[in-house]
Amino acid sequence: MKSIKIIFFILVIFLKTGNNLSADNLFYVNNVEIFKKKSSNTEVLANEAIMKGFKELINKVLLKKDQQKLSDLSFSNIKELISHYQIIETDKESEKKNILLFNIKFDQYKIHNLFYKRGILYSDISRDELYLLPILKKDDQIFIYSKNYFYENWNTTRKYDFIEFILPIENIEIIQILNSNSNNLLNVKINEIFNEYGNKNTALIFIEEDNSEIEKIFIKTNIMGKNINKSLQIKDSNLSQEQLYSKIIDETKYEIINLVKSQNLIDIRTPSFINVNFLSSKKNNLVDLSKRLKRIELIENIYVQELNSKYVTLKIKYLGKIDKIIKKMESQNIIMKFTNDQWNLSIKK
Repeated sequence: MKSIKIIFFILVIFLKTGNNLSADNLFYVNNVEIFKKKSSNTEVLANEAIMKGFKELINKVLLKKDQQKLSDLSFSNIKELISHYQIIETDKESEKKNILLFNIKFDQYKIHNLFYKRGILYSDISRDELYLLPILKKDDQIFIYSKNYFYENWNTTRKYDFIEFILPIENIEIIQILNSNSNNLLNVKINEIFNEYGNKNTALIFIEEDNSEIEKIFIKTNIMGKNINKSLQIKDSNLSQEQLYSKIIDETKYEIINLVKSQNLIDIRTPSFINVNFLSSKKNNLVDLSKRLKRIELIENIYVQELNSKYVTLKIKYLGKIDKIIKKMESQNIIMKFTNDQWNLSIKK
């Protein structure tokens, strides 16, 4: 009888639920700004926030081509996808501007079901970092750090909450490498420029200005260990130089984000399974492990396969690639290692 109670207790502990209220959740849209109008009541403002929040969500998780697949959704369809929303306290500056802030939580399972029905793959790139160096070539000169509008202003234009662009500080070795390849910058190896950043996502941007109506941009990236190159052409459209430069930054950012998304795509139709052993002890607490696993939205379910006095064997159903799950677990201080032909879990405080 005692063993049955223990089994039931463990099954309850690992029951996967959707009550993940963390702001780190992929389907949580934070700080949606809505301008307060005198004639609008709270419900009208909330509806506006829901529409704006949904647009932010699909912009964050979907490739451009897949965003079009949801263009026919009505407001009532979108509202059904909401788990809950809240109006948060605004600071004095926001109050002066008559701005109301909303946090919106979309129901993960309803979103998954929508994507499943429409054959949409989505991307999990929440709070990723990308190290980037934009290089300007003008009048046969290259500008790297100084007198380079793109290096100086890259993060002053539109920002994305889910990608942080980090520009490296001035480095004499990088200057030497680029100067020695000034006649053929496209031959520069990206790992030579970012060798100190290990396996981080990186990008080199070459902007060639030749006083024509079209500006040429070449992007070299290393994303998730894969080298991906892309070229862009941006029309002048009678813009001022500053407007043109800002447009180049915005469109290049957007293209890089799509490249990052393309390497982090998740197909809801093809989940994966993995068996892991968890050595239960005072240090490795089952309740603590369960709480941490439930914060990982890519884990769909957890099944207890075997249990004894030494360990519990769990079968985890998850979406995406195994290295992504390992990374997600690390963010929750869960260590998953493959040893002795078996995946093993442990937790650290």
